[in-house]
Amino acid sequence: MTRALALACLLPAALWMVAVPAHADDAMTVAANAFYAATAKASTSGGIPDAATRARLQPLLSPGLNRMLADAAAAEARFNAKNKNSPPLIEGDIFSSLFEGPTAVKVGVCRGDDKIAHCGATLTHQDRGQKPVSWVDTLRLVNEDGWKIDDVAYDANFAFGNTGTLSDMLKMTVHEAP
Repeated sequence: MTRALALACLLPAALWMVAVPAHADDAMTVAANAFYAATAKASTSGGIPDAATRARLQPLLSPGLNRMLADAAAAEARFNAKNKNSPPLIEGDIFSSLFEGPTAVKVGVCRGDDKIAHCGATLTHQDRGQKPVSWVDTLRLVNEDGWKIDDVAYDANFAFGNTGTLSDMLKMTVHEAP
């Protein structure tokens, strides 16, 4: 009976280890860190990245997220053409929960299988002379010729800040400016 119980306990653990190849979590973490490093260098004006910035981010993002960013940029251009004195449809950092964006990022544990993963990241924003504000957002990654960022879940629940997901925000932008 003890042997059967031990096998019953070890089998699920063994199957889980097969689902994620060795060092896959390292590759996920590398992809997440590369994304945050690249978005930190993106334009400080925020909003939907311009074409040059999207080109720099393109290798780090899934085809679907790249397409959504391009569609949202086109929608914003249509909106701006029709509404000359209006502010952009989206302002601030779109890659994190906080409008001002992070000043520091620490990617946590990544979990998933060989196709889809999620990485929590602790983000911090600190203005000079102010107390730091920290929160956690979650990256969704897909393994398409290597790990790529497919979405960002805004998990901070700030009174003023991004909520939901990046992909939902981009879809709303396209819907608002057909």
